[in-house]
Amino acid sequence: MENRKFLDYFFITLKGMAMGAADVVPGVSGGTIAFISGIYEELITSINNINLSLLKTLKTEGFKVFWNKVNGNFLLALFIGIGISVVSLAKFISWLLVNQPILLWSFFFGLVVASIFFVGKSITKWNIGTVVMFVIGAVVAYFITTIPPSENVDSLPFLFLSGALAICAMILPGISGAFILVLLGSYQTILDAVHGRDIKIIITVAVGCLFGLLSFARILKWMFSHYKNMTLALLTGFILGSLNKIWPWKKILETKAFGEKIITIKDENISPFAFEGDNQLIYAVVLAIIGFSLIFTMERFASKSK
Repeated sequence: MENRKFLDYFFITLKGMAMGAADVVPGVSGGTIAFISGIYEELITSINNINLSLLKTLKTEGFKVFWNKVNGNFLLALFIGIGISVVSLAKFISWLLVNQPILLWSFFFGLVVASIFFVGKSITKWNIGTVVMFVIGAVVAYFITTIPPSENVDSLPFLFLSGALAICAMILPGISGAFILVLLGSYQTILDAVHGRDIKIIITVAVGCLFGLLSFARILKWMFSHYKNMTLALLTGFILGSLNKIWPWKKILETKAFGEKIITIKDENISPFAFEGDNQLIYAVVLAIIGFSLIFTMERFASKSK
């Protein structure tokens, strides 16, 4: 990739922190943040470069060539940011989800609405194919948000598959990896395994994640190379369909305990005026506008940097 200075990598780390913060929220994808911050295709390309031939490169040409081929500085800066965010912000965002859900969801709702325009604007030519892919993406994402979660499953092959699917969802704009785990019924098992340090389950899920990440990145890279506009239309549809999940005002119909976490199993979107309790409408609208404006501020900043 292009030569970068320390400040460039600092901003990449900040983008990683934003991705990590989004991934903590069940319903918001870190892939959306990667896209609107202008690093999505580079991330997919960098992951796609990771293969067995790199071991031969490391052996024959040395670490420096290996590191450059894998775009190591970029990936290191990004994953440091994601790690910092997950460790430092996870508890705070979890607290907001419990104590100020309307305000948190309002901010993300505004952010995701703006990202629909942002990603859609990247489509250089609209035709029947792109419209069809946009509609398919929206319908599929909406359908996923309405699926009731499965009962807890703990078979190792299924947990491997869960890890692979969750990591794919995590790098897709609009779909949350954590939410996929809840739908598959693997969320509690994985959460308990992490808390109980069940190495067998943790390694199984980790290998599934690695398999899903490396294989899915290749599919996305191929799609961007051969059908870029249709791929962008599909991703725009995914983001639009995911709005159903992050509408701030909901009536909770059923919940379930997953370890220490309480997850909503079934809910329905309602008008803020039908919401029982303080709907915090003015603050919610202000935060939605801030989230919406943030995307276009980031875009202008990125354009000036270029």
